[in-house]
Amino acid sequence: MLDKMDRNILAILQRDCTMPVAEIGRQVGLSTTPCWRRIQKMEDQEIIQRRVALLDCKKINAGVTVFVSISTSQHEQKWLDRFHEVIRKFPEVVEFYRMSGQVDYLLRVVVPDIERYDIFYKKLISSIELSNVSSSFAMEQIKFTTELPLEYIANGAAKS
Repeated sequence: MLDKMDRNILAILQRDCTMPVAEIGRQVGLSTTPCWRRIQKMEDQEIIQRRVALLDCKKINAGVTVFVSISTSQHEQKWLDRFHEVIRKFPEVVEFYRMSGQVDYLLRVVVPDIERYDIFYKKLISSIELSNVSSSFAMEQIKFTTELPLEYIANGAAKS
């Protein structure tokens, strides 16, 4: 069960997970120990999956974002497992989704430049049989957030 206090804690952690627990507690109206217990409980329940640092992609030379749409005629479990394993080996792939509709998979790929994307593309198509690969280069990032909306937590309960 997640209550309003938990949602407030989650909102703070989504903005800055390095904030000291005492400060989080102060902001939500709890002392340090009860605040820490709530955080620990949400980690145990895997509501909080991990704490990470967000990097500036341009400063680490990965400033080109490419959305790659993939279609395949292969839908056997053995091929699917192999495809998933192939994609996991590419560090350039930062998001990987199975889709409904005309496109079977959507990847978000980050690379330094178009030449590096071409190298990635050639490795990808030589690693596994694909029917169609279409690439769209992001021209401008208008919104980016890792903060999930918390207003969907209904009646104090987290739904799995």
